[in-house]
Amino acid sequence: VQLVESGGGLVQPGGSLRLSCAASGFTFSNYDMRWYRQAPGKEREWVALIGSSGRYTNYASSVKGRFTVSRDNEKNTVYLQMNSLKPGDTGVYYCEGHDYWGQGTQVTVSS
Repeated sequence: VQLVESGGGLVQPGGSLRLSCAASGFTFSNYDMRWYRQAPGKEREWVALIGSSGRYTNYASSVKGRFTVSRDNEKNTVYLQMNSLKPGDTGVYYCEGHDYWGQGTQVTVSS
């Protein structure tokens, strides 16, 4: 099983980024997928969930209305569209599925 995140980077406040997480080694379409993040000096926190079919989504209150999670089961990939980014969104973003984790991708929101 492998989960590989990409798409992180440095962005100014108010900007946008789209993260991707490519999965392999398991039947991706059978599993809910989640995004988490970990800010420096803080515990990892849950950000978003998408159900196996993509019909169900849920978000942490801190990102609701700004972030959108989606998935493409044909491509075995889950996405996190992040808009109106704030400095408080800075951290390493991880995807999780089937109890496996990716290595994370760094997002830095700073002017």
